[in-house]
Amino acid sequence: MALVDVSVARRGDRGRNQAKLADHVDRLGEEHPPIPLDSVDYTMNRPDVLAERFGPVLSYMSRVELEVERNVLELNLLLPDPPEVDRHFYADVWLPQETHHGIILDRLQVEAGLDAATPNVTDVSLKLKVLGALGRVSAVQDMSRMLYYLTGLATERSAVLAYNKLHAGLVELGERAVAATVVAPIRRQEPGHFAYYQFAARDLWPQLASWQRWLVRTLRRKTFGPVGVDTKQQKVEFGHTMKALGINTGDEADLRHYATQVGRVEHELLWAHRKGLRVPDYVFKALRSAAGAAADLKGDRRSATERGEP
Repeated sequence: MALVDVSVARRGDRGRNQAKLADHVDRLGEEHPPIPLDSVDYTMNRPDVLAERFGPVLSYMSRVELEVERNVLELNLLLPDPPEVDRHFYADVWLPQETHHGIILDRLQVEAGLDAATPNVTDVSLKLKVLGALGRVSAVQDMSRMLYYLTGLATERSAVLAYNKLHAGLVELGERAVAATVVAPIRRQEPGHFAYYQFAARDLWPQLASWQRWLVRTLRRKTFGPVGVDTKQQKVEFGHTMKALGINTGDEADLRHYATQVGRVEHELLWAHRKGLRVPDYVFKALRSAAGAAADLKGDRRSATERGEP
């Protein structure tokens, strides 16, 4: 009888958590509709200086924001039968918001004299198609959901940090119109996405069996990478973005601090049982690898070993 009571209580907790999550998504949609495209002031004092300093940032971030259209196609494959709250979040709230972010950032870079973004919005990788086919098994889909939440956590935390640095940099350049009407509205919407992934991940993780947790940890460790970095060229672009934002200063301690911020919740969920580990090492290694790729292109001919890369 006691076991039955515990099972019923757990189902009740999950039901309440899903209701709270649904309320959060509804509030996001109501309080943070897509940024009106006609609300943006693209006035720049020195577009050439802005382009020189933040060109890599605008190029990378506009592309990634616009590629959410493909991300939704991927989610539809990976999660053939998702909880309704997930589908409502990514299709009805997240997608419209992020698409407008991408359109606005792309317009800004064109106004600054840079090339328009060329996002991949249709091509889904074979490995995701295979994983999607396996996702019809509920245990596999639960792991895919967990990986989706973890990816969302790292991505949105990175976005919040990046937009904060971009806003500060634009203000420093005296580009207050762009800072106030482009970056400030975008960065206000990102924390709500992070909160969603955090709540969903903390709710799902305890429900997974030990073998599922082991496999999630293994897959995460082997496949982690910054969002939108699928090719060598994109890795270089991300490295330039970190450099332009001051995330990569050349001091490994700064990069490790950033990795700690990005991977904090993931560490708490997946790796807290390993005492002494402050951040998943694969997060730091992925960032360091991108920084190294950009350094190579800039003419830093030290070997990867000399730069401390694996």
